[in-house]
Amino acid sequence: MFGNYLIGLREGLEASLVVCILIAYLVKTGRRDKLPPVWVGIGSAVGLSMAFGAVLQFGSSQLTFEAQEALGGSLSIIAVGLVTWMVFWMRRTARHLKTELHGKLDAALAMGTTALVVTSFLAVGREGLETALFIWSAVQATNDGYNPIIGAALGLLTSVVLGWLFYRGALKINLARFFTWTGAMLVVVAAGVLAYGVHDLQEAGWLGGLHDVAFDISSTIPKDSWYGTLLKGVFNFQPDPTVLQLAVWAAYLVPTLAVFLGLFGGKPVKPVAPTAGSAKSAA
Repeated sequence: MFGNYLIGLREGLEASLVVCILIAYLVKTGRRDKLPPVWVGIGSAVGLSMAFGAVLQFGSSQLTFEAQEALGGSLSIIAVGLVTWMVFWMRRTARHLKTELHGKLDAALAMGTTALVVTSFLAVGREGLETALFIWSAVQATNDGYNPIIGAALGLLTSVVLGWLFYRGALKINLARFFTWTGAMLVVVAAGVLAYGVHDLQEAGWLGGLHDVAFDISSTIPKDSWYGTLLKGVFNFQPDPTVLQLAVWAAYLVPTLAVFLGLFGGKPVKPVAPTAGSAKSAA
């Protein structure tokens, strides 16, 4: 559940900050009459993301076992790619996020109501679709009933509350450090999702080596034990991974985490995200 809570919190907070910046800018510049189109775009983006998640969940249940595994594995790999791009993008561009959104909003205001709806829809929709896909992939990987969904929902709810507190100026937090460490933890979660995606493709017959087990510590860490369930829920840990799963997991995790944390060459980028009152006082 914690892994999915982290996904919901990390992704949801990004979307909340985007909404916070858009709304605060319109309020600060005295254009409250333009808020309804922005809320329409935001609501449409949220609705599309939920519909996308529902299609993934219920649509895949109608497929054969092999097709389900192929779809799940393929989408898991795509989700890992998107999330990896997202954490690096956020770390690189967070410093200029407010200015970029202000520029897009100014252009949309000049073009009219439809442009406002589209701008807010795209700003939030990208985060929503990425979140839906990654949460679905993580849920498939953990196979733990509704607990992953509950965890993700709690994470999203927390992000909404935090976003509102930021807007009201009631909360101060080092967002640069927050996005750095949650991004690093998300890379660890993504590595587990990637390994599980590879396993799905092996079960679908798209990749070989399904029976080439790297090690098996099921007797030490049973899958149905509380600690086995905890490790699977947080890290997508599998006590009997295949050689290919283990190789892909290590090949992704080690270099990605090292580069993200700036261990190779130069100092890591330190994004300056909005502080407690900056979104509300943005101009």
